[in-house]
Amino acid sequence: MTQQLALFPQQKTSPQGLAVAEEFISPALERELIGHVSALPLQPFQFGAFEGKRRVASFGFRYDYTLQRLQPAAPIPGWLLPLIESVEAYGGPSTRIAQVLCTEYDVGVGIGWHRDKPHFDRIFGLSLGSPCKFRFRRAVGEKWQRYTLEAAPRSLYLMSGESRRIWEHSIPAVEAPRYSITFRTMADGKD
Repeated sequence: MTQQLALFPQQKTSPQGLAVAEEFISPALERELIGHVSALPLQPFQFGAFEGKRRVASFGFRYDYTLQRLQPAAPIPGWLLPLIESVEAYGGPSTRIAQVLCTEYDVGVGIGWHRDKPHFDRIFGLSLGSPCKFRFRRAVGEKWQRYTLEAAPRSLYLMSGESRRIWEHSIPAVEAPRYSITFRTMADGKD
């Protein structure tokens, strides 16, 4: 049996450039942030003629799928500024957050395989409310190499390097309400 299992090894190594900070915020701050995100005028995610089931609000910039370019969005609200300072400190001295996306996932809602738009550089995501499986895949020949991050509530992930540019990511339908706050830096010359 051991020999048979060795023929099909599981991908245990995370994609290069993926980092996770568990318990990045306190439970009290998590509750406060969920309250703020819930109170936003969240709208169904629009990508061209299609409408996603998750609801979002963008700040700083938003990507317009019809025009296929970045558009200005509402200014980043003051309640996010202390959190942005913490994310920038985690990211290092050159980290400057220019775009924030607040997302609500209701039960049964996920997000399909994708890579964030090339206008953005590093991606930080704060998981709120309930855990989720944050899946990664990349083509290796005619097969897929896969990795799953168990994104716990209050954890912050960072995608840079290969995890950002080569690997796609997705979230299967969540089993309990979940929120996320995504923080993005801009690619050189894109802001």
